[in-house]
Amino acid sequence: MSEHPVDLSTRIIDSGVLEGPVNRMNEELSELADGVAIVESFSHSIAVDTGAGLVVFDTSVEAKGPAVVEALRGWSDAPVDSIVYTHGHVDHVGGSGAFAADADSRGIGAPRVIGHEAVPPRFARYRDTSGYNRVINLRQFGGAATDLAQATERPFLPPSVLEPDLTYEDQLVVTVGDTEFELNHCLGETDDHTWTWIPDHKMITAGDQFIWMFPNCGNPQKVQRYPLEWAQSLRAMAAKGAELFVPSHGLAIAGADRIRGCLITVAETLEKLVADVVDAMNSGAVLNDIVHSVHVAPEALEIPYLVPMYDEPEFVVRNIWRLYGGWWDGSPARLKPPSDQAVGAELVELVGDIQAIIDRAQQRSGEGNHRLACHLIDLAIAAEPESRAAHEARIEIYTNRRGTETSLMAKGIYKGAVSDSQAAISGELPDTKFVLKLE
Repeated sequence: MSEHPVDLSTRIIDSGVLEGPVNRMNEELSELADGVAIVESFSHSIAVDTGAGLVVFDTSVEAKGPAVVEALRGWSDAPVDSIVYTHGHVDHVGGSGAFAADADSRGIGAPRVIGHEAVPPRFARYRDTSGYNRVINLRQFGGAATDLAQATERPFLPPSVLEPDLTYEDQLVVTVGDTEFELNHCLGETDDHTWTWIPDHKMITAGDQFIWMFPNCGNPQKVQRYPLEWAQSLRAMAAKGAELFVPSHGLAIAGADRIRGCLITVAETLEKLVADVVDAMNSGAVLNDIVHSVHVAPEALEIPYLVPMYDEPEFVVRNIWRLYGGWWDGSPARLKPPSDQAVGAELVELVGDIQAIIDRAQQRSGEGNHRLACHLIDLAIAAEPESRAAHEARIEIYTNRRGTETSLMAKGIYKGAVSDSQAAISGELPDTKFVLKLE
């Protein structure tokens, strides 16, 4: 049995030392308080026993749903009255079908599902962009290019996911038995987030507004995130004086001072990053200048719950620009740029030989200038997509770069580049180019 999540979080926060993985996906159940339990999974499932049924926050991914239900059933045989979606990401709602199946096996109706009013539109968007979401998740987590065809055949949002029965706009108070749940909408990682204050337990369920890593507020492949509003939600949670704080990733935290300290630290970090980017924008700086000049203090990134292991500040900087400044980065040449193929071909013609570009890219990679090395090798491949030498160099260059990165997002995308070149060499790279055909 793993160490109790509160014991581990207390030691890590109080010592400032990150001892090991904090997002434990073992489907083990821990009781956090009398009538409150957590099942640690891909995303956690948190249950509150009201005496009139369980209220469950999040259901993990589809594949983990049955194990989550089984773990909960080892703790309580009470029917699940309600499921609250903290937001509509598939790792939080995917297991809801397993809860419906459990109810059906007991001869009772499926649990009521509660979420913000933006959850159903999110589900609709997932259905409309199922293939795209499959592709970007495959790339984000380092999947191989040869898996693309299989990935896009499966629906991104599992058909078994339960739609919300009850939605709300800003705030909703729900009472089950004698237990009151105050649901609060906030912007942050998503536009449909819910954090819940449970007065009887002096407890907050926070969803992904706190994830025990640098906030997931800059994902390069996903829709807009909201860093300043994220910080505001953390301050609102901190004001509640909670004694138990339960995110959907990472460890539960106990103690009002400890909880408040964590929330305010993350809020201040996001607020400072937003202020620095906006100040630079107001001075007339373009995105490229801001990316290379605005940073989070290194000591902040050593705090156990701010380590950039999934997302990272540079991506958040770009997302802040997108939120306040639009998609154009401020460079006139990149307003309507040429194709990469055209730039690559021009570069080859200029130097006289693609091998010269490959050699220079490898040289820069060896010097640790990974940004320039990757740019050069990608231009070489754009110019000559079938060049085996270019793809072999690309595999080496992106493998080296991946080893220097901290965030899973960067590592996954760079591994995807390696996989693309490996597939190109083997002839297994699927044709993903879109061509408009005029009939």
